[in-house]
Amino acid sequence: MGSILSSKTTKDGKIVYEVVMDYDESLQLKGHIKNIHIFSEDVAEIRTNLSTRGKNEATKYFLIPRELRHNIKFTDKVRCQKLETESKIVFVYVVDKLGF
Repeated sequence: MGSILSSKTTKDGKIVYEVVMDYDESLQLKGHIKNIHIFSEDVAEIRTNLSTRGKNEATKYFLIPRELRHNIKFTDKVRCQKLETESKIVFVYVVDKLGF
């Protein structure tokens, strides 16, 4: 996982961060430099569970907690990304709010 080394505020009110991260983590960006979101795993406070179904529990579901279900239609398209580090696996799900 990365860390923020420094930050400064620009004249137009934006914040510029200088970040440091492991080389393997930077490779997961696959060269993309736009539409990058910074998040911290320490912010995740709502607990949820993983549900398994099917023969030998082969199908696994991440349950969306009730507190987070508003504004989500079950017909929306969802994209997913898996980020792996030495000690953790992070799943990022992207749901388009506009329904395109």
